[in-house]
Amino acid sequence: MARAFTWVDVIAGEALLGPALSDELAQRVETLQESRAEVIDAADAERRRIERDLHDGTQQRLVWLAMNLGMARATLKDLPEPAMQVITQAHEESKQALKELRDLVRGLHPAVLTDEGLDAALSGLAARAPFPVRLSVDVAQRASPTIEAVAFFVVSETLTNIAKHAEATKASITVVRKGDRLRLAVRDDGRGGAAPERGSGLRGLAQRVGSVDGELRIDSPQGGPTTIEVELPCE
Repeated sequence: MARAFTWVDVIAGEALLGPALSDELAQRVETLQESRAEVIDAADAERRRIERDLHDGTQQRLVWLAMNLGMARATLKDLPEPAMQVITQAHEESKQALKELRDLVRGLHPAVLTDEGLDAALSGLAARAPFPVRLSVDVAQRASPTIEAVAFFVVSETLTNIAKHAEATKASITVVRKGDRLRLAVRDDGRGGAAPERGSGLRGLAQRVGSVDGELRIDSPQGGPTTIEVELPCE
């Protein structure tokens, strides 16, 4: 009988006070998760917009400038030596600026990622690496643009770190989608010892992966090899 009265009191209290505290907290968490997802998607969309603007505007003007300086350098042979030095230096600086801009654009959000997906975008990264990279991509169904951007960033940053610090002679990239999870692994035969507390690169990876509720695992004993595994939610 006492339990019956207690149950009635609970029902009456919920009717008077509204949803239970746990339900209210659950609603708040869900709202925060949705808000965070919207912010992340908006940031990724902004990166894509910046990439398009740089590619279609600034990059094209730099190409035009470098071409004209190259023509001046090749044809204006009768100029005084100081003037030729200025043109030569300006030409070299414009080419370097163009290279740096192209690297920046690729790091933001390459157009090939949007147009053709992870396989094509990661193939470009592998081809540009200063060491042999074996790539395997098995993604029958594309993930959201935000998740693809995170996956691309992880591989790009990891290959950059390998080139700078690992002293590796080769690497491999494996990307597989199973159900609603995208799993990727980057392995190298370098000297190992990679840890988030030792550099901003791995900390940046952890932050980027964590922003979409992904998981990052690092196995990098001293002497190598190093394996970085990431699991991302596709939905």
